[in-house]
Amino acid sequence: MGRAIEVSGLAKSFAKKKSVGEMLRHPLRRPERVHALRGVSLEVREGEIFGLLGPNGAGKTTLLKILSCLILPDRGQARVAGESIAHEDRVKPKIGLVNSDERSFYWRLSGRENLDFFACLYDVPARATARRIETLLRRLDLLEDAERRFSDYSSGMKQRLAIARALLHDPPLLLMDEPTRSLDPAAARALRRLVKDELNRRDGKTILLATHNLREAEVLCDRIAILVRGKVRQVGTVAEVRRWGIRQRRFRLEVSAWPPGLAGPFEVIAVEPADGGQRVTLALDGRARLDDALRVILGSGVALQSCESVEPDLEEAFARILEAEDEEEPRA
Repeated sequence: MGRAIEVSGLAKSFAKKKSVGEMLRHPLRRPERVHALRGVSLEVREGEIFGLLGPNGAGKTTLLKILSCLILPDRGQARVAGESIAHEDRVKPKIGLVNSDERSFYWRLSGRENLDFFACLYDVPARATARRIETLLRRLDLLEDAERRFSDYSSGMKQRLAIARALLHDPPLLLMDEPTRSLDPAAARALRRLVKDELNRRDGKTILLATHNLREAEVLCDRIAILVRGKVRQVGTVAEVRRWGIRQRRFRLEVSAWPPGLAGPFEVIAVEPADGGQRVTLALDGRARLDDALRVILGSGVALQSCESVEPDLEEAFARILEAEDEEEPRA
């Protein structure tokens, strides 16, 4: 499998805006720099949905803007679809950028007119423009509203039109910046189905998705990277990232009754009531064996109804990564 995106050592900082008072008191002082990216390196494989996760201000949008050739990095290298981002004319035809910035559309124009305008900017052949727009409007369920002004569109319709715009020139790679932000649950669910089932699975498009919605990342992404304060902290499948920092394995048991004070090669995390009995969560460290734990439990007379492994939670893993970051690099 080839690599759709290759990023090595990307760094980017911005001048911090000075207040009027600061400019009057220190007119010649150089402004402080805000570091958005600090040596980011990662790879996105062809045909996968790769998630960029991180809190607000982690650098996700800055990275997408660099890959879209909208801003230049201070240092580092990046290749998109085999082309260096230094060659903007070669990169832009291969990418489609989807963001939630409604200001980039013309509010007084209809949905169809907006697409017609952007098709000219994207160098879509004139003879193919009308057919391409018609296809995209139908596919994104906007055909009936194509003649309505953009200002009258709902949030979900605006976001679908943003995807249609990104697909006008049929690029192999989509860069999506929080595409479900501000959408209601039903609209967000429909958009996620579109991204995974049609754009990725059916059309085979590679998708780089920036989001801080952990549930969205679990549903959509093949692999994810956790970005914190401009640095990549973890990369892997959702399952791999979930297990980061875990030294114990957890199991959930359904029992008729749990004897108070029962001890063994395990730690009792919780004992809760369940239908007709109790639900017990146990933790075993890396050296403990489940067989040994069950032998102790059954030997105490516990009637065991079921036992299942408990998968680590992505939200908990995310919290562990942020906690480790705070310990490693405390805020000034």
